[in-house]
Amino acid sequence: MALTRELNELVCRYDKYAELHRSAAMRDLERSVCGCAYGSTSWTTRPEAERIAQLLELRPAVKLLDVGAGTGWPGLYLAELTGCDVVVVDLPLGGLRLALERAAADSLSQRCEVVAADGAALPFKDASFDALSHS
Repeated sequence: MALTRELNELVCRYDKYAELHRSAAMRDLERSVCGCAYGSTSWTTRPEAERIAQLLELRPAVKLLDVGAGTGWPGLYLAELTGCDVVVVDLPLGGLRLALERAAADSLSQRCEVVAADGAALPFKDASFDALSHS
């Protein structure tokens, strides 16, 4: 998929944000405000993510698509919390690399797939997922 110059600039900007959010100060801020430290959480708190899990009725054998996932929050947390499978999708590769690292660190690699794709042009067949998250 070829990106327009404008979209490519946006993707590069978000890659830089992912790096910024890895700083100790940002991790401390995320822990204080959101109850987690994923490095770029979209400011969805842990209680909000838990409510999302309830509303989507996530559980083992449910397949969740997390669009605009960045570094994997809340998709990876939802998979860890509920046992669901998750596919995290975004364009900035820096954030997706962090999501892969986080999935491995949290022993979620078997239930997590990381895909670089535009949320407006997803590479999946219709009805591939049971639930959708975008934060």
